Amino acid sequence: MVQQVTSGIKITVETNFEGTFYKNYKINFAFGYVVTIENQSKDSVQLNARHWIISDALNDEEIVSGEGVIGLKPVLQPGESHTYTSGCLLTSPFGAMKGYYSMVNFTTTKKFNVAIPSFKLSAPFALN
Repeated sequence: MVQQVTSGIKITVETNFEGTFYKNYKINFAFGYVVTIENQSKDSVQLNARHWIISDALNDEEIVSGEGVIGLKPVLQPGESHTYTSGCLLTSPFGAMKGYYSMVNFTTTKKFNVAIPSFKLSAPFALN
């Protein structure tokens, strides 16, 4: 589990290995992750967009950007949190993800980015 606080917003990420399968004659490694976004600030905020950098051990990098998270743009009052589950596919048993959420503070109307700390993705069978 990794955690980081940016501008009063705490991000916690837990990962798990889901398994392997073949797609287009290539082996793929599936990983799941659970993200909790906790508003530790005194202002109401809304998550508007996400930006991910996904990399694997073969130096492949994928950038994923889009609105909200899993179709939602959660509004978080002070002390509230939002948890969601998602996943990704890698072509190697090791990788990492990092990024940021674009948010808006409803009190100040200012937009700001919240860092998503880098977290590792690793298939347990490949570890020494």
